[in-house]
Amino acid sequence: MKVPPHPGLDEDTVYLDHNATTPVDPRVAEAMGPWLSTGFGNPSSGHAWAAEPAAALARARARVAALIGATAEGIVFTGSGSEADNLALRGAVLAADADRPEVITQVTEHPAVLETCRALRRLHGVRVTCLPVDREGRLDPAVLAAALSPRTVLVSVMAANNETGTLQPVAELARIARDRGALFHCDAAQAAGKVPLDVEGLGVDLLTVVGHKMYAPKGVAALYVRPGLRLEPQVYGGGQEGGLRAGTENVALAVALGAAAELAAAELADGAAERAAALRDRLHRGLARALPGRVHLNGSVRHRLPTTLNVRIDGVPGHELLAAVPRIAASTGSACHAGGRAPSPVLRAMGLADDRALSAVRLSVGRWTTGDEVDLAAGLLAAAAGAALTARSGSAG
Repeated sequence: MKVPPHPGLDEDTVYLDHNATTPVDPRVAEAMGPWLSTGFGNPSSGHAWAAEPAAALARARARVAALIGATAEGIVFTGSGSEADNLALRGAVLAADADRPEVITQVTEHPAVLETCRALRRLHGVRVTCLPVDREGRLDPAVLAAALSPRTVLVSVMAANNETGTLQPVAELARIARDRGALFHCDAAQAAGKVPLDVEGLGVDLLTVVGHKMYAPKGVAALYVRPGLRLEPQVYGGGQEGGLRAGTENVALAVALGAAAELAAAELADGAAERAAALRDRLHRGLARALPGRVHLNGSVRHRLPTTLNVRIDGVPGHELLAAVPRIAASTGSACHAGGRAPSPVLRAMGLADDRALSAVRLSVGRWTTGDEVDLAAGLLAAAAGAALTARSGSAG
């Protein structure tokens, strides 16, 4: 599959922060263009100016649905992944006919889920249970089974962790939850478009897809809602998006998400995941060869995204390492915690001591990443880590 060059990327820097955000694909930008100019009609209107925007919105909904094996009627467009998560959790809990309802999640979830759970507890008296993960960051299905109770109305577990790339056993977790009468929500922000997803095969009731994690602009996402499932609306008003999110739809952004979903589906069918995994592993090997015995993987070897490498390098704090190599755009963890120097809560939950967690860097490859770029990145990072270790040894002596 031929990928056009990207005008926002250059030879002087290596962009390895795709988990934070992806560049907008030029084909996606082109697809949304007409709906910012000539196709300005309100899709809910009843005249000729509305017909084409309404049709474009329907096509976009179908394309997003196709990426995750859903039907178009199950797709609700939102303004962000965080909003989609809020709609899933708040909507399911407030619509539940349950006395003192309970929500179960796990400790390495995205803040959009964890903070929504805390708000439900504070504002509505909902019981919230956060389950532990193992040293790879995975939730043991047996732990979930033991935690479920008759009051559990919803379980929310992400598909892939945004920091480590660890993949959760979603299908097994969803089966356990639904067998006990609980709904299952999956935040697939990091997984959609990077690994195959099928909502029927996974057995989920709700699933979050995010545009800017898959080469669409920021400000658009979608929540899959199993047809027939009742949720309390997130925004009240005119009844758009199945009555769950009122407000005139942003046709241009919906079209962008639809175009991104269609491109992602084609790339997955063309072996994109395997190519990304090869680049990820090439980067890891390059670091390990240059820094023998000092590079350690955070997360799962077998169960992880093909795009994500989270490693710690002995003796060098992650933020210092990245500051020493300005030609590389990467991060020490979630972009939602940027600027902080506290150890990653995700890595701490996986059992890492604070000094090890602070040494972590997250390197995530994407659609335009090349082999030469990962080789360059490995060399620059290894050189900076070596220099930092030498400096520390000299000051200690």
